Amino acid sequence: MTDHVPLLQGSCFCQAVSYAISTPPVLSAYCHCSNCQRLTSCPFIHTVHFDVSAFTWTHPEPHESQLDFYDNPLKPYKRRFRCKTCGVGIASYNSHTNRVSIWGATLGRNEERKIVGWDIAKPTAHIFYGTRMLDVNDSLSKWEGYESKSERLD
Repeated sequence: MTDHVPLLQGSCFCQAVSYAISTPPVLSAYCHCSNCQRLTSCPFIHTVHFDVSAFTWTHPEPHESQLDFYDNPLKPYKRRFRCKTCGVGIASYNSHTNRVSIWGATLGRNEERKIVGWDIAKPTAHIFYGTRMLDVNDSLSKWEGYESKSERLD
């Protein structure tokens, strides 16, 4: 990354792990897939995807000293990272797409606890909506898989 202010920044709950992002996302959506449900114990999550070159860990080096990781046996090309201290899931790396995804809830907040850069990071759709645990009645499109790459459900 260059020496300018990052476009987006975030951290885990205890702030031992932090990151910066230098470009707008290539995807930002509410994910309802069963993997995200089981990994977070939540009915859906806000996932934000970036090319790997846009993502930088910003906590003190060595970065690995604060990170645990988990390789999903069903998708071994996906490595998920979490904070060793508070356990919050921070990011995942997909070696097939060479992209990093972060969970939107880890993005930085202002004094009113609103996400800084929300206009850049806000979701544009619901993905993997066919495996949803609950119906969401909003104006965003709903997709069986990835947005514009699968069957639209609404």
